[in-house]
Amino acid sequence: MKTNKTWKVLTALLLCALIVVGCLYALGVGWKTQPASSASGEEMLSLWTEDAASKKALIEYIDAVTDEGGAEFIPVEKRVAVFDLDGTLFCETDPNYFDYCLLKYRVLDDPDYKDKASDFEKEVANKIKEQNETGASFEGLEVDHGKAVASAFSGMTVDEFNAYIQEFKKQPMPSFDGMTRGDGWYLPMLQVVEYLKANDFTVYVVSGTDRFIVRGIVDQSPLDLPNGQIIGSDETLVAPDQGDTDGLQYVYDDDDKLVLGGEFIVKNLKMNKVTVIMQEIGVQPVLSFGNSTGDGSMAEYVTSGNPYKSLAFMLCCDDLERENGNEEKAQKMVDLCAEFDWVPVSMKNDWTTIYGDGVTKKAAQ
Repeated sequence: MKTNKTWKVLTALLLCALIVVGCLYALGVGWKTQPASSASGEEMLSLWTEDAASKKALIEYIDAVTDEGGAEFIPVEKRVAVFDLDGTLFCETDPNYFDYCLLKYRVLDDPDYKDKASDFEKEVANKIKEQNETGASFEGLEVDHGKAVASAFSGMTVDEFNAYIQEFKKQPMPSFDGMTRGDGWYLPMLQVVEYLKANDFTVYVVSGTDRFIVRGIVDQSPLDLPNGQIIGSDETLVAPDQGDTDGLQYVYDDDDKLVLGGEFIVKNLKMNKVTVIMQEIGVQPVLSFGNSTGDGSMAEYVTSGNPYKSLAFMLCCDDLERENGNEEKAQKMVDLCAEFDWVPVSMKNDWTTIYGDGVTKKAAQ
């Protein structure tokens, strides 16, 4: 008899618990936090100014394309967004691109390598050094830099290369207090990435920087994206004992490790961004985010002949107080946005912060 009473009590308690859980579920309350998609665009883009036209354009777009009953609804599998890295998600120049500064350090300053650097590597690194100091420009430097990176790190495993990048990221950012080279993320743009992911977008980085360097920058950072969604300029990978043997003849064995092969393949800029998007993603994206003419082809590809509603956003480097801005360059981008119907993003006027309150730009020397 006592056993029957015990079971009755337990059954009653279980029933009450199920009722409570059901009520909490109906009210949207539980042990887990609310899914990010339940937050509004205004909440998720809290580091954008209230009246920013670019923010409003993005929120209106997301509301339209995620409305299943709306005429502009985009199926989840077609919700693809592509982002440039430097100057779009991450500090572009201080005093130069991250990968340019990395090569200059490797060839001219690294005590373990500078005496081993080739004449070509030194020539390229010294051009970067001169560019850093005087603003000089050199024709063909983009490709020469890619070749020099490939050769200067040749023979490293992918993990060794990543470890080298992680150490370089610890160096202080020259123009800022409170920030290392690895900390230069534009916080308002990270919010955009999370906002898109919360609305079932697949986000890719499509950068002109070496793919493995981009992966290293993203590794242990606040940008939560897998390596498979990071695209950049490319160099060869080989097995250490492969030598000059073609990959069709060489057989990878259990003693092999992939190492950087020392040969540059392609600079992923301009039209090359368009072709690599189709090669690697296979879907025409519906959103593009960039900051320069090197991203123009990508923006036009996204917005031209697209069966779905599409937009291209371009960042304008008009903030001279919180960032290494350039008003002339920013105005040129504003003019291009008007010409091509891209959405301009003002770093000065559209963002309440760039790097966070703990970061300040040093006074000009």
